[in-house]
Amino acid sequence: MEIIKEKAVCFTGHRPEKIMSVAGIDEPAVEMIKSMLYYQIYSAAEEGYEFFISGLARGVDMWAAEYVIDLKKKYPNMKLICAKPFEKHQSSFHGKDLWELMNVLKHADEVVTVSGEYSRNCYRLRNYYMVDNSSRLIAVVENFRSGTGQTINYARKKGIDIKMINIRDYALTENCGNNKNSGIIHFT
Repeated sequence: MEIIKEKAVCFTGHRPEKIMSVAGIDEPAVEMIKSMLYYQIYSAAEEGYEFFISGLARGVDMWAAEYVIDLKKKYPNMKLICAKPFEKHQSSFHGKDLWELMNVLKHADEVVTVSGEYSRNCYRLRNYYMVDNSSRLIAVVENFRSGTGQTINYARKKGIDIKMINIRDYALTENCGNNKNSGIIHFT
């Protein structure tokens, strides 16, 4: 399948345990972050984006892929492209995570394997593949010194549109969430 870059979106974000480890973040905050992710995907579909590339990592990548599968019911032109970092990527998944991965792969319109075998660079190469084939990046980020941060920086260098959801904006404080950022959504 030929991906039309101008109509393609890719995703980056942290794994669930990293999102939950942000000071004060709780399950309702995670649900709000997921809601914002869904909104960004929905908005992209409304704007005419058709190709959605997931890197298949646990957390944000998988949530995004599942949302694309759901939205395909309303937007049949949407295509889910799964970018596996290496052939046996699924070997590190277990239980519910493995079931979700296999379900996403089953519903993908195309699966691209970036590297044949695991290497230190396979995830970076997967991230670059996604950015190089997209005109928009939807990012859920807390720590810019991570693979997610590396992907955002690469997207900035390539000049693509970035829609960023900063996890710290949803972290709760001792004042039950009444911090200065509570309820404020930042998209760039």
